[in-house]
Amino acid sequence: MSPRACSLVASASLLGLIVLCVLWEVWLAPLRPGGSWMMLKAVPLLPAVFGILRGRRYTSQWVSMLSLLYLTEGVLRAGDAGLTGTLALIELGLALLLFASTTLHARNTAPSRRPQG
Repeated sequence: MSPRACSLVASASLLGLIVLCVLWEVWLAPLRPGGSWMMLKAVPLLPAVFGILRGRRYTSQWVSMLSLLYLTEGVLRAGDAGLTGTLALIELGLALLLFASTTLHARNTAPSRRPQG
């Protein structure tokens, strides 16, 4: 997969994860009726948006590690009943996609992989 394709997939999955986290805890299936402060779980992803959109290698490196937190939450909440379990599976998929694409992007843009000359 080319670095550009990895960057595009990472951008789409990052933005999707942010939207999912906010909608999930505010409107779709909040912990409490009327919304939940759990929507703030999307805040750690916000500093990564511009770096990922610009294809920055350093941002890909640290976002790949951050995505593991969302992957863990998806795994833990996937067994919940109703819409929460479904949203957790979507979060799991997006976090896995984000992890894979950022890891591949960081790997493919490493200085040791650049053509010499």
